[in-house]
Amino acid sequence: MNLRKEFAISPTRNEDFPEWYQQVVSAADLAENSEVRGCMIIKPWGYALWERIQKELDQRIKATGHKNVYFPLFIPLEYLQREAEHVEGFAKECAVVTHHRLEKGPDGKLHPASPLAEPLVIRPTSETIIGAAFSRWIQSYRDLPLLINQWANVVRWEMRPRLFLRTTEFLWQEGHTAHATREEAKEEALFILKLYEEFMRAYLALPVITGEKPESERFPGADNTFTLEALVQDRKAVQVGTSHFLGQNFSKANNIRFLDSQGKMEFAWTSSWGVSTRLIGTLIMAHGDDNGLVLPPTVSPIQVVILPLFKKEEEKTKVLDVVNFLAEEIKKLSFAAEPIRVEIDKREIGGGVKSWEWIKKGVPLRIEIGSQEVSSGLITLKRRDKGVKEKEQLPAHVFLEKLPQLLSEIQEAIYSRAENFLKQNTRLIDTKEEFYEFFASKDSKGNELSGGFAYAHWDGSRETEEKLKEDLKITIRCIPWDPQNTPGICPFSGRPSKGRVLFAKAY
Repeated sequence: MNLRKEFAISPTRNEDFPEWYQQVVSAADLAENSEVRGCMIIKPWGYALWERIQKELDQRIKATGHKNVYFPLFIPLEYLQREAEHVEGFAKECAVVTHHRLEKGPDGKLHPASPLAEPLVIRPTSETIIGAAFSRWIQSYRDLPLLINQWANVVRWEMRPRLFLRTTEFLWQEGHTAHATREEAKEEALFILKLYEEFMRAYLALPVITGEKPESERFPGADNTFTLEALVQDRKAVQVGTSHFLGQNFSKANNIRFLDSQGKMEFAWTSSWGVSTRLIGTLIMAHGDDNGLVLPPTVSPIQVVILPLFKKEEEKTKVLDVVNFLAEEIKKLSFAAEPIRVEIDKREIGGGVKSWEWIKKGVPLRIEIGSQEVSSGLITLKRRDKGVKEKEQLPAHVFLEKLPQLLSEIQEAIYSRAENFLKQNTRLIDTKEEFYEFFASKDSKGNELSGGFAYAHWDGSRETEEKLKEDLKITIRCIPWDPQNTPGICPFSGRPSKGRVLFAKAY
């Protein structure tokens, strides 16, 4: 028996997780590759997801006093050269504009015509150009703190692209702040990390582990990089957000100085932080199943889809009357402080085809109403977080009373499932043998397994870190904050360890 026929997505997660991921992106109609290698076209359902993420996170950021701005896509090359570590960290990923204007050549084809006086870099991130503006905007301690945020696109030349996870151009949010003291700037970076964590857990139903990146994984030019790490269903980590304490590095490079309250000139202390469309890829891999997307109700562009079902034209009017009435009543209800988002799928195609389309898109609730439901006064309810064949029939008025609670139950169920998966695939490891077995084990077909999250002692040396990366293709995801994380012995070198760190294979 071919089990794959039981599911909408082929191959299944267990058979080929990377290909399953690509098939879900396609089946849910989220995005497709563009004509430019490494770039993607985000389709309406995928972009609606990003709009939901953007709206919610934008409200949370603004509520803390940050203001939105927009900075140019092009950055003078000279700006990046001001901060040596920063430019070195991004040099291989930069796309550079060297000409303007096209002219037709002797071969009849268009060619770049006029070299620019100075090459322009398409922003890989905006610290340098925003730093230049900060140097003009900040003169006195009265101008601080300066708290800004922008929603933009960035370009980082990607050699191994994957839709939503690694693309040459992607969408993101990036915050940039300047402060009078070191303490304020570091507190800002940690405050935003907490804001992100609450957003991931409450809105995206993503349990995450937070901590600090080791020096090798720091943002180029930062004093400290703080991270949020999620575990997806192939037991790999995804870095879903970062917040950076930049110290005075960019202030000194860009001459961001201010007159303090004692009349002394000081360099400002800065931070930067961001998340991207990678969140959509993480949602797919953390919550999806072998039938497609599974969306938490908070982020789903549509929370309830109503499918009118009729075989004869004379049934159509009665069915649609009930459907339209139910949709209007649903719109009067609220979930997560917003009106419930409902859509009627009136397309005159087979009910099974329609239902499977919405299953693959991950809509939390599907309501079916046909002539049988009209005559009985019941509605047929199907939850996306349960098996596709599971259903419940309720009187319409009972359904309306229960609907906000139903959405809450689905949200909690999706989060609990992801949290249980995280706990089941996280291990404390004290020996080298167990550690290598955890990350080097294989399935029955000989495919390498990803292991999961491993907490193990580390001696703090780059040598040990690089050896593990070479042997097992793993990295230190973060140095977690845990008061019970006490010193020990590194199982790989036998040298003292200040505490355990989090290891994983990662995207």
